Amino acid sequence: MCGIVAAAAGKNIVPILIEGLKKLEYRGYDSAGIAVIGAGAIERVRAVGRVAELEVASAGTAAVTGIAHTRWATHGVPAERNAHPHVSGDIAVVHNGIIENYESLRSELSAKGYVFTSDTDTESIAHLVQDTLKAEPDLFTAVRLACQRLVGAYAIAVIDHKQPGKIIVSREGSPLLLGLSETGNYAASDASALLQATRNMVYLENGDISELTADRVRIARLDGTPVERPVNVSQLSAAAVELGNFKHYMQKEIFEQPDALANTLQIVGGSKTIQPGIFGAEAAHLLQDVDSILILACGTSAHSGLTARYWLEAIAGVPCNVEIASEYRYRTSVANARQLIVAISQSGETADTLAALRHAKSLGQMKTLAICNVPESAIVRESALRFITRAGPEIGVASTKAFTTQLAALFLLTLVMAKVRHRLTAEQESAFIDQLRHLPVAVHKVLELENDIEIWAKRFADKHHALFLGRGRHYPIALEGALKLKEISYIHAEAYPAGELKHGPLALVDADMPVISIAPNDQLLDKLKSNLKEVQARGGELYVFADADSEIPAAEGVHVLCLPEHYGELSPILHVIPLQLLSYHAALVKGTDVDKPRNLAKSVTVE
Repeated sequence: MCGIVAAAAGKNIVPILIEGLKKLEYRGYDSAGIAVIGAGAIERVRAVGRVAELEVASAGTAAVTGIAHTRWATHGVPAERNAHPHVSGDIAVVHNGIIENYESLRSELSAKGYVFTSDTDTESIAHLVQDTLKAEPDLFTAVRLACQRLVGAYAIAVIDHKQPGKIIVSREGSPLLLGLSETGNYAASDASALLQATRNMVYLENGDISELTADRVRIARLDGTPVERPVNVSQLSAAAVELGNFKHYMQKEIFEQPDALANTLQIVGGSKTIQPGIFGAEAAHLLQDVDSILILACGTSAHSGLTARYWLEAIAGVPCNVEIASEYRYRTSVANARQLIVAISQSGETADTLAALRHAKSLGQMKTLAICNVPESAIVRESALRFITRAGPEIGVASTKAFTTQLAALFLLTLVMAKVRHRLTAEQESAFIDQLRHLPVAVHKVLELENDIEIWAKRFADKHHALFLGRGRHYPIALEGALKLKEISYIHAEAYPAGELKHGPLALVDADMPVISIAPNDQLLDKLKSNLKEVQARGGELYVFADADSEIPAAEGVHVLCLPEHYGELSPILHVIPLQLLSYHAALVKGTDVDKPRNLAKSVTVE
């Protein structure tokens, strides 16, 4: 949530800041701003709304040192007074995260005569640094001392008009990286913002502070101890974060799923067997005595975990529980040193999931596995094992390809656990691997249903509520479909196991409540058909995504689309694709902002 870009170079950096913010706009988009070191003072430009508004407002601004920010509101309504950067005297600050002790800092600094003009927690940082400079005139030292007083999560960038050419950045809990080049040095929340200038990245650790100038970078810990961090050459291409010929990033990312899955599953190569080593060198040893699995995740990632629970228990025979990360660490749980903790996150910086992982480790549960799309992220670094989904950058707020690649990774985990527990025959292993290899082709065939789904979506334009039904391993897919519809079309949607209809939700069903059902040809199909009859009998309108051999006929009030093939255990990966497309096209009809839905941001790095 929120995005930072900072630049110190030998040329005008304002275009770099603006372009960087455009790449980070998925992280926050209720306001944006820049501050640069001008000839006589800090020059600050802020605008409510999107980065495009800031680009117009900042036309003509030029400087060689500056910071920029795109905001997702946490403290204070979206308004220019709350937009970053915040200033105090000659100081300007941008900040991601939440300062938990900002109220006490605000009281202390107000008593000293500092005037607060915003409702944010960030402004207290600006005044604190300004106040610290009175006793310690060096900006690097002043920011380092000020950070020692901050409680909470933050990534910050600070400039001082009296010390031109210099930027100080620091992080604790919120992501921040450096970009190094021969013509300047940069900092940002995400590598995508800096690909325009460099591919050489340095990932800061929690508790790091760095000073950037156009020709030099130094890094230390908050106690002042110098440290070195490795330079990584980013494999991310600039083209990967461009929209191309698609209308929206969400549409692009839905259609990138065949390639994303192929890249993620490339690790199995041409082999007919699967080895624990795909999860790390220590996996064979660490997984040997695992007696249960606990999956920690939020939102869409939690739905991938709920799906995997069916696989892990049915195929691997290992007990599995799935907990919402934000709830797990606030309840008393029973620790089990033999339990595998699986933390799932697209960004690897999800605050609740990271905190839950740390909580599990604090209880002595050191068997940890990260399933994540970002190799350098905190969750990956803090886990004993890791599997990197190779989905590529996901810009749209509503996750699509990250979800399906997480499912692929979790199915690989299922096979590994089944093999470790001697529950997987050679024939079964070979058959599952063949299915995985064919998966990108199967997904591509499902995407060909888009035109039919678009017609369905037009019928949703005047609806205010929808009900999603699934059974077994497709119930979490119904949950995911309902979430997607809520996120981007703002149609209220709920998901239930179809067998729960008569236990309450059936009271909602009428002609104005569309019911979307997932109907694969599996062992629960006959039960599901009975549930669908209950909807028909009450005048409900059904939209059914079935397999070709599910034998559900279309009728008055019953609309049926058949997926090209039944895919057994991997069917959830195929059946979520039409739900993504349905949500996308429903949002188009309603005219909502698909990639940047109201009140939401992509990377949730605060509680």
